[in-house]
Amino acid sequence: MITRRQFLRTGGALVVAFSLPSPARGQAPVSLDAWLAVGADGTVTVFCGKVELGTGVETALAQIVAEELDVPMARVTMVLGDTWRTPNQGLTVGSKTIQQGGPQLRQAAAAARQGLLELASPRLGVDADRLVVRDGIVAVEGAPARQISYGELIGGRRFNRDLPARVAVKTPDRYRVVGTAAPRVDIPAKVRGAYVYVQNVRVPDMLHGRVVRPPAVGATLAGVDEVSLRGIPGARVVTRGNFVGVVAEREELAIRAARELRVTWNDGAGLPEAGDLYEAIRTTPTTDRVVRNKGDVAAALAGAADVRRATYQTPFQMHASIGPSCAVADVKPGQVTIWSGTQGAWGLRDAIAQLLGVPREGVRVIWVEASGCYGHNGADDAAADAALLSQAVGRPVRVQWMRHDEHGWEPKGPAMVIDVRAALDTAGAVVAWDYAVRTPTHSTRPGGEGGNLLAGQLAGLRPRAGFTGGDRNADHPYVFPNDRVTVRWQTTSRVRPSALRGLGAPQNTYANESFMDELAAAAHADPVEFRLRHLTDPRATAVIEAVAKLARWTPRTSPAPRADGDGVARGRGIAYARYENQNAYVAVVTEVAVNRQSGAVRVARVWVAHDCGLVINPDGVRNQIEGNVVQTISRALKEEVGFDRRGVTSLDWSTYPILTFSEVPEAVEIALIDRPEQPAVGAGEPAACPVPAAIANAIFDATGARVRAMPFTPERVRKALA
Repeated sequence: MITRRQFLRTGGALVVAFSLPSPARGQAPVSLDAWLAVGADGTVTVFCGKVELGTGVETALAQIVAEELDVPMARVTMVLGDTWRTPNQGLTVGSKTIQQGGPQLRQAAAAARQGLLELASPRLGVDADRLVVRDGIVAVEGAPARQISYGELIGGRRFNRDLPARVAVKTPDRYRVVGTAAPRVDIPAKVRGAYVYVQNVRVPDMLHGRVVRPPAVGATLAGVDEVSLRGIPGARVVTRGNFVGVVAEREELAIRAARELRVTWNDGAGLPEAGDLYEAIRTTPTTDRVVRNKGDVAAALAGAADVRRATYQTPFQMHASIGPSCAVADVKPGQVTIWSGTQGAWGLRDAIAQLLGVPREGVRVIWVEASGCYGHNGADDAAADAALLSQAVGRPVRVQWMRHDEHGWEPKGPAMVIDVRAALDTAGAVVAWDYAVRTPTHSTRPGGEGGNLLAGQLAGLRPRAGFTGGDRNADHPYVFPNDRVTVRWQTTSRVRPSALRGLGAPQNTYANESFMDELAAAAHADPVEFRLRHLTDPRATAVIEAVAKLARWTPRTSPAPRADGDGVARGRGIAYARYENQNAYVAVVTEVAVNRQSGAVRVARVWVAHDCGLVINPDGVRNQIEGNVVQTISRALKEEVGFDRRGVTSLDWSTYPILTFSEVPEAVEIALIDRPEQPAVGAGEPAACPVPAAIANAIFDATGARVRAMPFTPERVRKALA
């Protein structure tokens, strides 16, 4: 790997150093260490702290830079997520890459273009405001023969300027690249099998490692019999606290060593019985926070004509990345290098430094794309495993998790219990709403804390994480005269929780939108009309009306089943959400087929209306919407972590099934509402939010039965039908 200094020394580049605004709340502002380089051949290299997780942001960010610099997309190369080469733009999470990282790169590119025009002005003998740019060529307006390329302007010199406090950027009416369906820059190499994933990384003198996990949550190490590995050439054992690992020259030998090493453990404290999960959640101590309290909810409920109540339950769920996590670490005196598919290189850097007891300045984390993560999976933990092993043996170590590692030990999307009450007046309007969600935190990312890494906890470090994510979309979008929303944060969680796509937003939206549907039915109102009458945001109204039109929705009360004559009932359901109550607007209609005898549910068709402001790449947005829909159907119908008192028992695809190709909907139809006048916000998570509720509401429409616990398995549906 070359450094930025080496790159600039050999590349004949003009470099713009730019000052970035703070990438995320709570982080220090980024100083002048982020670079945009224009090579002598006119190519542009952008150093970006965000990373590509399979969502297409590398392409979209390159479009933004190409647009502002007026260069072809083919000339833009992105360097992503390297703590020694790119700016710290925060985590690549929360559908915030385009929303936060995009404007930062737009500013940098616009500043570079402005500086290039200032360089071109004396060379072409006219004021900069008389110059125009197309495809990296600066020309005199009205005299196109008088021109000079970006490459010719460089002359091997640095630009040496900070990003101005104000820099003019293009208005949307001038866009030629943004808003077009630019092909994904990463797809060709992936199709050819030439793309380098983190699983493909190899470094000289590398060993292979595996970790021997405790047999139960909370178990402590009693002893290791290293003699048990005598028959495996070169195998070595590494222990630190309750962390036990092995290394070997070849991967199959490391696997064999992990299986054959005799380890004795003292049993752990144990988990609640799986059947007692939701009762355990109710009895766990909480720290409560009221996020909305309008009017007098208690009085309105006491005096209402019709009071309804329901409880919704959502399970622990996995990221279930199809490619298990992997990382390579090379721990040398004074320098640590980590190759990881992490979503947050800087937080991982600081956590690894703490784990190893070395200065963070000496730790370099290089992002390399991994299997899709969908949130905080095992990527950071695999990096910590590799780092501890490498430090102990003094050579680079590659750790490839096994399927049972990934399923058993990745952080899990948390289980939640949601209680909601509401009152209707005689006209069928909601006059009171009382919502309370019980949830642990939804993020235990490294964040600079070695104890947030699985290896760190086994090695004796304490985890540190605040309350976050479980309140996402708990506060609904509707307008009620009396309205209370309470988040009851669990202070502990026996199963390690962390961020899964959308964090708490899909679960909270499932409860909010299912209950809105219950109220619509109680009021004998059309589910679409009922929502519209309680909304005041015109963009919310627009997406609901758009999806109703797209799905050819017929106004009616629900349930309104349609039978196929073979015991299969069909119905439709709608749900709406504005992600985090301030970002993208999404409305979803699903059509389901429910087998009344077996309880099996099939999602036949899905319609989505999506407003994420300015659309950078419509194909990319559609891809994200489709991915959200398919994955969240899987979560809604199938996915639930099984465990006993010792730990997770869902250790393979038979015990944790996901949606198969034959179960994908026949069609997912999408209406994109492009709003160039509005800021671009992310599309990586919002469409996941309404899907579970839309399915649950469609099941009710088809059968008259409410399913208030995810996933909607045949057993649960049969019970609801009974």
